[in-house]
Amino acid sequence: MITSKTRLVGLLGHPVQHSQSPIMHNAAFAEKQLNFAYAAFDVEPDRLADAIAGIRALGLRGVNVTIPHKVAIMPLLDEIDPLAKRIGAVNTVVNDNGRLIGYNTDGMGYVRSLVEETKLDVQKQVVTLLGAGGAARAVAFTLAEQGVKEIRIINRSRDRAALLAEHLGEIVPTSVVEPGDASSAIADATLLINTTSIGMFPHVDEIPVPVEWLHPGLIVSDLIYNPLETKLLKQARLIGAKPHSGVGMFVNQGALAFELWTGEPAPSETMRNIVLQQLQKTN
Repeated sequence: MITSKTRLVGLLGHPVQHSQSPIMHNAAFAEKQLNFAYAAFDVEPDRLADAIAGIRALGLRGVNVTIPHKVAIMPLLDEIDPLAKRIGAVNTVVNDNGRLIGYNTDGMGYVRSLVEETKLDVQKQVVTLLGAGGAARAVAFTLAEQGVKEIRIINRSRDRAALLAEHLGEIVPTSVVEPGDASSAIADATLLINTTSIGMFPHVDEIPVPVEWLHPGLIVSDLIYNPLETKLLKQARLIGAKPHSGVGMFVNQGALAFELWTGEPAPSETMRNIVLQQLQKTN
């Protein structure tokens, strides 16, 4: 029951109606018996500053931030966590007594999920990354700081890939892969990560790279979580590669946000189960 003592948190994005975040977080608050409530707010880009003023005026404890606001929100905040600053995007805001602090839990949520589910040694990985957008930046910077051997970037826009490679290159050897070299950049990689939307519902028959480029020595990771098994992951599984879906990243980035807001350990298993239940209804 929402009372005058309930602490409010939420999601800022556009659109947000299909988000699994409200049901996931509200289940977590109930599990921990915390007097918090989570709601999704559809905020058009030209109203973002108003929404941030609303967080301050209404005393929300914090928000998650999704497309298209992850970059635009940064100058509206009082402080940016160093990792979020390096990534260049914020996905979680904490209201600390009126001071709004921006974090990025995407990258750590991803790495936590990857290690838990595949048992890999991060520092032994040669990574080939598909995409160079916001999700790619979060994943790549976190993997770089965790000490992977090398990162290779395949992206339609070479300029965006080159900019990301330049920044990552200060931490770990990084290169931009030309279209003609894409196959060989996967052939001797140990970890292939799709950060693009190719294969996302409803375009479930699409795949970001040809099946013949995959090999059994790969861990194939797809940030997409709807469908639960993308065509890329299905083909990886069929050839003997190890698949890793985006559900774990979604749950873990939410769990890290939960911990920032509440100061309590997140009930990650409850969060995962409720998301899987919802996704299985639509898959």
